[in-house]
Amino acid sequence: MRLFIGIFLPEEILDYLYQVQTKLKQNLPAKITWVHKKILHFNLKFIGEVYENKINEIKERLNKIKFKSFRIKLDKIGVFPNENYIRIIWVGLKPAGKIIELQQKIDSELLDLFPKDQRFSPHMTLGRVKFIKDKEQFKKNLKLEIAEKEFEVNEFCLVKSELSKDGSKYEILETYNLA
Repeated sequence: MRLFIGIFLPEEILDYLYQVQTKLKQNLPAKITWVHKKILHFNLKFIGEVYENKINEIKERLNKIKFKSFRIKLDKIGVFPNENYIRIIWVGLKPAGKIIELQQKIDSELLDLFPKDQRFSPHMTLGRVKFIKDKEQFKKNLKLEIAEKEFEVNEFCLVKSELSKDGSKYEILETYNLA
C-alpha cells in the first residue's frame, strides 16, 4: 500500500486555499490539475509503496516521536522544479524551523526503513501543471499575494493513499498528537 505522513489543515485554511486556487484558475493560461480542497495537506514524508506487514513497525516508531505543537503561517506561492520548467504550483509555510525539526525527527525514526529520499521543502501542493499556453503570462499571473493565515499544528497522520481515475483517496491509518 502507498503511504505518506502529513498534516491536514483546519477548515478556514482549506477555505482560503480554495479561494486562492479559484483566483489562479481564472488567471493562469494553462491546463492544471488542482488538488481537491478536501485532500489538501502538508506532506512531511512520502513513504511510497509498503508491504502491509511493515505498517505496525512504522506506527510504533512514529509513536516514539515527542514534539510540541506549534503555529505556522501560509507563505508565498512557488513552483517546482523551477520557473523554466513548471510542473507543481505550491504555497509555502513559515517559519520553517519547527516544520523542518518535526520532519527530521520523523525521518530519523524511519531512516533505516526508508533511506532513499531525505530532501525536504516545507510546502503544500495546490496544483500539477500539465501544459502552459503562455509561460510569460503564467509567471506574471502567478505572483498572487497570499495572506499570512496562521494555524496550530497539533498532530500529524500516517495516511494510506489510493490513486484512481477520480483522483487520490486518503485514509488516515493513525493520528499522532503533538504535546
